[in-house]
Amino acid sequence: MAVIHATTLQPNKLELLTEWLPAQEWYSGAEARPAQAGGFRLDDPAGEVGIELMVVTDGEGDAAVTYFTPMTYRSGPVAGAEPALIGTMEHGVLGRRWVHDATHDPVFVAQLYALLTGRAQAQAQSESGAPDPTVAVTPAPAEGPADAELVRVTGGTDHTDVVVRVPGASAPLTLRVHRVLRADAAPAPEGAGRVTAQWQLPDGTTARGEVAAVLTGPARA
Repeated sequence: MAVIHATTLQPNKLELLTEWLPAQEWYSGAEARPAQAGGFRLDDPAGEVGIELMVVTDGEGDAAVTYFTPMTYRSGPVAGAEPALIGTMEHGVLGRRWVHDATHDPVFVAQLYALLTGRAQAQAQSESGAPDPTVAVTPAPAEGPADAELVRVTGGTDHTDVVVRVPGASAPLTLRVHRVLRADAAPAPEGAGRVTAQWQLPDGTTARGEVAAVLTGPARA
């Protein structure tokens, strides 16, 4: 179970994202000023890695864009994932933490696959040991165990695709993480797993849409 500490972060998460977002190919703004708009967490079974799937909005009014920025928090960097490092922060309880783009972190990838196959549960973003009932999962058929091995990560203008290998599966699978969130986005194909979540828009209204899916067959554009 993830433990949420009431403590200080220096710099904080939004400050890190302000520097990181403009360098991402799916970011369409000019000067990042992200505001937290929602999100949830996943548990690391080993209790070592913090996993937060944060939603932020950037921009004002009708020009505001909603981004999905899953992050992992570790006591050291992920080996071989230097380009995925968002930055480091000083945590008031845990000390220095290395913050990564979670799509390059094998612990996150395994837990995302477990969520998409109905074998993990979304947790509240700011409360320890509390499931998040606003996150809905249509589980994909599970092939083999819940563990999924990260093979490669590819980018797109509004998404990141994570190819995984699952022991016993007939072929590698693609987990699509949407980066630009849209309430009217096309859902996953019939029989594929999908996760939907909700977020708050700048005008105070709530939107819901797909944040991640298991792709079957050729990847959708």
